[in-house]
Amino acid sequence: MGKPTGFLEIIRQTGRRIAVIGSGPAGLAAAQQLARKGHDVIVLEKDDRIGGMLRYGIPDYKLEKWVFDRRLEQLQAEGVVFETSVNVGIDISGKYLSRTFDAVIICIGAQVPRDLEIPGRELKGVNFAIPFLVQQYRRNAGDVIPEDEAITANGKHVVVIGGGDTGSDCIGTSIRQGAASVTHIYYQDVPPKERPLCNPWPERPKIFKTSSSQEEGCKRIWKYQTKEFVGEGDWLTGLKVVELVWTRPSDGSRGTFTEKPNSEKIIRADLVFLSIGFQHCEHGPLLADLKLEYNKRGNIKIDENMMTRFSGIFAAGDAEVGATLVVDAIFRGRQVAEKVDQYLISEKTLGGKYSIFKPKRVC
Repeated sequence: MGKPTGFLEIIRQTGRRIAVIGSGPAGLAAAQQLARKGHDVIVLEKDDRIGGMLRYGIPDYKLEKWVFDRRLEQLQAEGVVFETSVNVGIDISGKYLSRTFDAVIICIGAQVPRDLEIPGRELKGVNFAIPFLVQQYRRNAGDVIPEDEAITANGKHVVVIGGGDTGSDCIGTSIRQGAASVTHIYYQDVPPKERPLCNPWPERPKIFKTSSSQEEGCKRIWKYQTKEFVGEGDWLTGLKVVELVWTRPSDGSRGTFTEKPNSEKIIRADLVFLSIGFQHCEHGPLLADLKLEYNKRGNIKIDENMMTRFSGIFAAGDAEVGATLVVDAIFRGRQVAEKVDQYLISEKTLGGKYSIFKPKRVC
């Protein structure tokens, strides 16, 4: 028999305190699940607003922020406490958190972008994608961007290097800012319209797609690799690119490419956005303070319980798996919440709290 309409479930509070570092999709998912388990949860965010990539990285035309803010109100009503402008590792130490809380979850994302280290990279007008998107959100929110820091596409010939959602977001934002033209460059061959043999279900389909931003108007160029940024003085004026010839196995798996002889040309550009992915989480003061280990890709190393080398210190989301989709980060946040709850129950059963900043026994 179901609960009667209007029934308010009373959650028994455990008295256990959990700190979540980072308020992106993984951190928020973990915080909500743990609050529903009766734990006291505080989310610490270094930016001046809660949300991480959900707020700053996804344009308003794709995710209206009133929808997101409504969700935050729900989390606050469920007992989650938010603290902004707290840069853990600088404002407060990781070791302090480990002594103060029963568990700590690190959800700092993977914010170190991949760079394109070619001649001319230092020219003004060559930018990473995320700072451009962050600035546009801040403008929409009423913030004033200093003129000497502003990145704007108005009246400019824009080139976006690299595919994926972030690249498409730069296209849509540039169009809305009044770009003179937008060109999207890929080094890959044109994807197939149907799944190749090497890409079976349930893997994410690697097929030809057109995003809503691309439909709004941009030129897409496939099989071109950028060799050099060219300019006049300190300012970008174009890209030197070369056409690629791809050779792929019959099953459609990743192949090899060579440069097509005598195919170099210059593409006009006043503004370039690098959207070629992210390397790993920031190896900043927080992780150095906690002396955490990294995996081969530079992300936080965890065990099967999503715990780091120290008991009670967990990691979730892009910080431990690398840059991925929002839905994947939410899933990892929910997973780590379950692991943390199991850990706290186990610790309580064993008869009392001990310092969580303690290396685990390795059998």
